[in-house]
Amino acid sequence: MLEVTVAATVLNETKDIGPTIESLMAQNPAAAEVVVVDGGSTDGTWEWLVEAAKQYPSLRPIRDESCNLKHSAGPIARGRNVGVGAATCAIVVTADAGCIYETDWLAKLTAPIREGAAEYALGGSCLEMRAATAWDIASAPFFGVKLSQDEPTKSCTARSMAFRKDLWERVGGFPETVLLGEDTLFDQRVRAMTAPAFVQNAKAIYRPQNSFGSAMRQMAGYAVADGALGVRPARLMRNLLRCVAEVISLAVLPWTVIPLLVVLALESYWAFRLDWKQVRGTSLTVLAKRFVFSLLVPWVVTWNQLRGARTKASAPNRQNA
Repeated sequence: MLEVTVAATVLNETKDIGPTIESLMAQNPAAAEVVVVDGGSTDGTWEWLVEAAKQYPSLRPIRDESCNLKHSAGPIARGRNVGVGAATCAIVVTADAGCIYETDWLAKLTAPIREGAAEYALGGSCLEMRAATAWDIASAPFFGVKLSQDEPTKSCTARSMAFRKDLWERVGGFPETVLLGEDTLFDQRVRAMTAPAFVQNAKAIYRPQNSFGSAMRQMAGYAVADGALGVRPARLMRNLLRCVAEVISLAVLPWTVIPLLVVLALESYWAFRLDWKQVRGTSLTVLAKRFVFSLLVPWVVTWNQLRGARTKASAPNRQNA
């Protein structure tokens, strides 16, 4: 047994909670405890957790309805903080419903911390390809999600994150003033104190089950949150410039096709640059959807990041809506 606490927060996750908990309980070696904070589920998630705790002695469900948008501006962050605060171990790992974890995930992710090489470790996430939709694959790189465990990643996500509890205390925990992007802000604050260890093959296996509409809504939600938080200004500028380039290439089309060809070449690069080796084996339909999604990303990001910067408010996620 590892002297590690796994902490997760959930709300109305009855469709996803089972596989997540089962994979966490199958870790080898096992976590000392798995703390799951329920923010007031009404769909049977809490009842499922209570029953599961009878089967798994290391599972500690906590019901805290302050971890809900009705009571907190940042219910996800608050749920994470309640879970980490309840941890009895010096090392804490965060996980998310909707993900499953390989049996050696916990040992790999925490190894740099247990060995004294780091205080903070990131594993990233990848798609469960057997269950992935075409739009999951099309949108994956724009959410920092890889197509396989073997791909290197430096993305920050609380789906697979480990840290010493005293480090969490020093940075003041996850920021409870934001609805989305709490892991991004936490990561920024931690990196101001210490460098993360990026752990290979310790990814959360993610099953978003996206349609075109849900992927676009997720992209818009993250962009609004970035604008509200005032983070990733370089990303906003990069996407704004892509929008401008597309408009100019179409405006001069009656005179020359060269700018449009250049823009299409660049957009092809943006669409496939991060995972071409993995995605090239998929169908032409998936490749076309990836290209279309990539073309729309700069417009969705630019509009919604500016909207978030103006309103300073994030849109609620599906569980809190």
